[in-house]
Amino acid sequence: MFFLHQGYSLVPVKTVQLGEAATLTCALPIKEFGSITVHWYKQSAGDGLKLIVTLSKSAPPEYSPEFSRKRFNVENANNVCNLTVLKTVQEDEGIYHCGIAEWMYPIQWSETYLSVKGNTQMTSNYTVVQWPTVLDPLHPGESVTLQCSIISVFDKATCSEDLSVFWFRAESNKSHPNIIYTHGNTHDECENRSETQKRCVYRFSKNVSSSDAGTYYCAVDICGEILFGNGTALKLGMIFH
Repeated sequence: MFFLHQGYSLVPVKTVQLGEAATLTCALPIKEFGSITVHWYKQSAGDGLKLIVTLSKSAPPEYSPEFSRKRFNVENANNVCNLTVLKTVQEDEGIYHCGIAEWMYPIQWSETYLSVKGNTQMTSNYTVVQWPTVLDPLHPGESVTLQCSIISVFDKATCSEDLSVFWFRAESNKSHPNIIYTHGNTHDECENRSETQKRCVYRFSKNVSSSDAGTYYCAVDICGEILFGNGTALKLGMIFH
């Protein structure tokens, strides 16, 4: 298991071979399990959260119709809740969210990206570029556009249809980043840079608020592996009233 960026405790990535079992873990509070309920969700590129299963001590696991218990298994032991994909297929790839609900407390979240390897293309043929490294200070209400370029090198240059691009925002005072946008398999533009090289550009635009400062990472799922940019730091200027 590795992380999207070493500078923060970001979303961990678990990589398995196609057809293997994959077990994702979620740390539980050190207290009686009977006082909490655990929800597991899956999020694919371009999609919202889809509930997989709900687990509590007072009832057997409740699986959503889309996620059969023949393919998924959930159990808790030693203050850890495990979700196991019994035999992975390519469609299992995505971000898995664990939500811990306690009475009178906010839901606690943790995430893991499950990467399913099975494609024969080589990620060494790709480069992920983010720029500028630091944006000039902005003020709330101003618009900003973040840009991420994927450069591919092949005998016949192409932007793979298997690309999935995610944008994360990380703050130094948070243990996990927020996923803010997914491109799915769409890009803004592609161009041939040479006979063997092609570049596809992915952009994310938003009007900033006072809480939007942080480092924004472009993470790209290529052929079952994760490549990521160095991040773009978004700084907000001083606000005068």
